[in-house]
Amino acid sequence: MLLQRNKLGSVRPPKRCRSDMDNTSTSDIVIINGNSHPDLANMVAERMGIKNGGCSVFHKSNRETIVEISDSVRGKDIYIIQTGTKDANNNIMELLIMAYACKTSSARSIVGVIPYLPYSKQCKMRKRGCIVSKLLAKMMCTSGLTHIITMDLHQKEIQGFFDIPVDNLRASPFLLQYIQESIPDYRNSVIVARNPGVAKKANSYAERLRLGLAVIHGEQKETDADEVDGRYSPPPTSSNRQRTTSVSVGVPEHIVKVKPPLTIVGDVSGRIAIMVDDLIDDVQAFVAAAEMLKEHGACKIYVLATHGLLSSDAPRQLDESPIDEIVVTNTIPHEIQKLQCHKIKTIDISILIAEAIRRIHNKESMSYLFRNVTLED
Repeated sequence: MLLQRNKLGSVRPPKRCRSDMDNTSTSDIVIINGNSHPDLANMVAERMGIKNGGCSVFHKSNRETIVEISDSVRGKDIYIIQTGTKDANNNIMELLIMAYACKTSSARSIVGVIPYLPYSKQCKMRKRGCIVSKLLAKMMCTSGLTHIITMDLHQKEIQGFFDIPVDNLRASPFLLQYIQESIPDYRNSVIVARNPGVAKKANSYAERLRLGLAVIHGEQKETDADEVDGRYSPPPTSSNRQRTTSVSVGVPEHIVKVKPPLTIVGDVSGRIAIMVDDLIDDVQAFVAAAEMLKEHGACKIYVLATHGLLSSDAPRQLDESPIDEIVVTNTIPHEIQKLQCHKIKTIDISILIAEAIRRIHNKESMSYLFRNVTLED
């Protein structure tokens, strides 16, 4: 390398061309992953044109997690791809140990790429319980993570639990594209919310597709607001009333909720019913909703969701249900479930994650990923 001298005689380095800067920028990225979803990590690395970093994560005979990073991470930007699966506790420990290993190895930044955030449904206080997603956020921040990339959180307010930036990506553009391109005569469809809690998401889909909206309401509704959280305790009885000050007007008794019979608000007769949600895990509510849609004359039934956890015997129940097709993204691995149920279809979202990593690394705006409906390969 030739060194140039300025007028004062001091040595200055030669100017770097853009190609050198691009190569240096790419060499600063290291992608590693745990055991939760190695296929997704490899797909993201391939789309970015870089090699998956050398990281070995395994368990000892006593089930302790061991992390070994073979490549140097000093001064580099680390992206840890680790999603939540049915083995959520091991997924979390692997992520925390990998992040702490990178932190103690002097990594410049450590970004956790968590397509499905475990414990995201436990984001509200329960009776004699706690907000588990808040605890998980504190653990992630303490482990050394400096940024989080996730997708379709169960509640957007979970981002407030973190003391670090959180980018909550959306899978809806891919699902909307699937509806338009893969569902025949989708203009004859109606977007269905299986309970009033999903009505906001369903309404968003209906507005973008210029379709009608239907909401299932009744005794099958099992939203977070209906779970016991301790606020509906009975008023003091005669046995403990003597320990309190006697007043002429007591605390009014809380009126118990009585759910009406299962009904559908909206017309689905002779139309294609498309149920949307953020997560498919326990499918009993989806099956019950599909049976009711069939009774009301729906000709076809689709279920679209971002995360397909599909625990327990969900594939068998879906295969025996009147649901014609279940469409989920590959934020969670479900190859075994697809072998058990031929109705399950997968949409690849690795291009979205790869683009998010590239923009964060190059310090570009992330608003493009929320404005645009589709991404080109």
